[in-house]
Amino acid sequence: MTISNDTRGRVKKLGEPIALALGRLGLTPDGLTLIGFGITAVGAVLLALQFWLAGGLVVFSGGVFDMLDGTLARATGRVSRFGAFMDSVFDRLGEALVYVGLVAGLHASGWVDAPTYAAAAMAGAFLVSYVRAKAEGLGFSPGTGMAAVGIMPREIRLVILCGGLVLGGLIGADLVVPEGGFHGAGGAALPLGMLVIEGSLAIIAVGATVTVVQRVLHVRAQAVGEARNRAR
Repeated sequence: MTISNDTRGRVKKLGEPIALALGRLGLTPDGLTLIGFGITAVGAVLLALQFWLAGGLVVFSGGVFDMLDGTLARATGRVSRFGAFMDSVFDRLGEALVYVGLVAGLHASGWVDAPTYAAAAMAGAFLVSYVRAKAEGLGFSPGTGMAAVGIMPREIRLVILCGGLVLGGLIGADLVVPEGGFHGAGGAALPLGMLVIEGSLAIIAVGATVTVVQRVLHVRAQAVGEARNRAR
């Protein structure tokens, strides 16, 4: 499953009235970038404090809000290279804070394996972004071409992560895996809520790794095609 650029365009079009309304209030695209980052940072703090449900909702809100900056820039003709740079930097910074908050919260919860899942998901997520940035920097898949390659772009990661956090928070620690199932620190039965969160992180880690491979193969195919064209 991938999200085509046409689908991305249609989704962003839905947010255009909201973005324009925020623009009429005096907010700029860069301002929306900073506000979205601030919301995400609050979500990261909530996760560090083990408020999984609230943290998941706030992080998702920050992610959705952050997507409005580009929409406002395009709708008002204020697209700039520096704005795109700012957006990418704060996207990565926000994503890093979320995973650091997760590692802190999961460590504090006492489940020794959970922080490893969060670290693996963060590594995969950053590799996905790095491969795109490096490829585009070298002239492969210019524009938004690389964004549509792979099964785990940022939007999908956001939905899976926040969905896992919200569901895990709703289930909570009262329901546990039956005896003989998965166990946490000291052999204690693992709460189903924690298992859901770990599962979402594992899906992101695996999906992001697959996406990296897909993007590497995509770039390789372009490089081979360019080499053949030069040889003709």
